[in-house]
This record gives sequence, structure tokens and C-alpha cells, in this order.
Amino acid sequence: MAGRRAAARWAMPAALLLAALGSGCASHAPGPGYYWQSVTGHLRLMAAARPIDEWLADPATPAPLRPRLERVREMREFAVQELGLPDNASYHRYADLGRRAAVFNVVAAPKFSLQLEQWCFPVAGCVTYRGYFDEADARAFAASLPPELEVQVQPVPAYSTLGWMNWAGGDPVLNTFIHYPEGEVARLLFHELAHQVVYAADDTPFNESFATAVERLGGERWMATRASEAARAEYAAFDRRRREFRALTRDIRQQLQQVYADTALDDAERQARKTAVMDSLRQRYAALRGQWGGWPGYDAWVARANNAGLGGQAAYDDLVSGFLALFEQQGSNWTRFYDAVRQLARQPKAERRAALQQLMQGRVALNAADDGPP
Repeated sequence: MAGRRAAARWAMPAALLLAALGSGCASHAPGPGYYWQSVTGHLRLMAAARPIDEWLADPATPAPLRPRLERVREMREFAVQELGLPDNASYHRYADLGRRAAVFNVVAAPKFSLQLEQWCFPVAGCVTYRGYFDEADARAFAASLPPELEVQVQPVPAYSTLGWMNWAGGDPVLNTFIHYPEGEVARLLFHELAHQVVYAADDTPFNESFATAVERLGGERWMATRASEAARAEYAAFDRRRREFRALTRDIRQQLQQVYADTALDDAERQARKTAVMDSLRQRYAALRGQWGGWPGYDAWVARANNAGLGGQAAYDDLVSGFLALFEQQGSNWTRFYDAVRQLARQPKAERRAALQQLMQGRVALNAADDGPP
């Protein structure tokens, strides 16, 4: 069970489901039925939520849930006091949805590209997924996509409404992630709250990499200052496996990008090289799994790995080091860091991407100097 939770958190991170806030546009415009399921699904989720204090006062609340809800209250306070994240209605309520995911995201990519397909909305801009509250609906939509696309349906444990629903009680804590390891619950909450700080329309990699940087920095601080020795030990092993798996898939993405960009290849040669890279992914993962004592956390992800899954990972990974460098540049001061990110978000996409790339290169050079001979 722990393995499945770990795979879900890394391979299928939290999403922004904003389709209910406007009508679609362009050739990927959803129809009225999509908006209906978005609105009704979100309303049902909100209706299921009750204040955490009520859950704790209710004698019928399961005993194993109580300490986790109390810990979430502490994490929420920590987010405001230590990380400068919004002090609002979000994550002060809890809901048991009776299912394994908050939403199910459909992602798709071409046969020879890691660039994800996009769907566009006036309020949220363009995003690289379609979210459904019902898994059957998500799978039906995935099956309707052109056969030349590689597709995945990804269970997502949480999503953010960017604070726009705080007037109605805010985004709740959910059963879909409350039983994760302590460090992972903290990171997820910090990630989702970060989306309420800065959001750049039409730039999923920017938004998700920023939130991932906040979750990583905030999660490390939480574990170092608030977690027990047992929780730190448990999470250290969990996080080590995740980092090693992340390094593997990052290398696989780079290899595939080289294959897809090689104009000297015809389609048959490109497919042969792609197959070899994907075989390498499975072989190298099997070796990692052996080093982990057979821990199966990423088995399901690797079994269905394709361009859609790998492209989705890039949105949560490729720009993170740029944001970490920016945090250091701002003296590790959260207020200054958020202000700097807001300034980046106001720039054209190409300019903000170039600025982050420059920060990333500087951080790599500094690390290389630190690792060199004395």
C-alpha cells in the first residue's frame, strides 16, 4: 500500500482543475458536458468537507485518522508562520471522498515528442491535462483521442482552485493523501498553497516547478524542525528512492529528446532508438528496485511509461533548480522570493524561461566549483 501511495505522489502529482471557471477555446475546446461534470464534481467534493475541528470532536472519527488531522493543523500553521504561505480558508476542512483520487487527469503526447497536448480555458489559460472526477469518464475521453497520440489516465490526489474558492470554504484536505508519509503530506500541502501565491497563465512548467520548489524547501524545513526521529528516518528512505527514480527518468527524457530531435533519422530508425531507450528505462529501474530491496513503489508507472507520462514529469521537474537558485539569490527570504517569482510571472513566457535557465546554469556552475578539488 505504501508503494502505491508513493508512486501516485511522484508520478501523478497534484493538478489545477479550473475548467469550471470558464468556457473553452481553440480547437481543443471542451463541450458543455465537461463543464457540467467539473462543476458538479467539485460541488460534491466541497459538500463532503467538514471542519477538521468537527472531525476531531466526532466520536465516530476513526482513531488512526485523528493524529493525522492534528498533524495537518500543525502543518497549516507552519505554512503561514514559517513559509509565508496564504493564511486563508484552504486546508482547514477534511473530506473522505470514498475513492482513490480527487480527480483523474488525461495527458497525451505525440509519438515522437514529449510536448504534451494542451486544452485552453479563458480564466486558467492553457493546461496540459483534462481533469475528470469520474475515472470512467476520463478513460472514455482518453479512448476518444487520435490513435497517433500516446495517452495516460493519471489518478491525482489533490488539486488547487488557486484560492478562488476560499469564500466557500477553501480547498479541503482529502482521504486521497492524508495517509501518506508525514513528509509527503507536508510537501503536498505546501505545493498546493504555493499555487495560491503565484500562477502564470499558459505556463504549466513554470507553475508546477515553482510549487515543487516550495514543497521541497518547505518540506525539508518541516522535517528538520517539526518531525520526530522516526518520521525523519522513514521519510529519508522514501525521499532517497524518489530522488534516484527522478534522476533515472530525467536521463531517459534527455535521451528521448535527442532521438526525437535527430533530423537524420527516418521514422523507423527513430522508433527503433525510442524502443531501445524505453527498454533501458525498464532495465535500469529493475536494477534500482533491487537496490531498494524489492520495493515496488514505481512498478505501475514504469509498466505504462510513455511520452505522456514522461512529458508530464518534466512539468514538475525541469525548472525546479532555477527556482531554488532564485530562493538562494533572495537570501532564503520567503517574502522576497515570492515577490521575485511574481515579477517573473509578469514577464513574457520566453523571457521568464530564459531568466530561469540562467539561474539554473549559475547554480550548476556553483555546485561544480564546490565539488571540485581543493
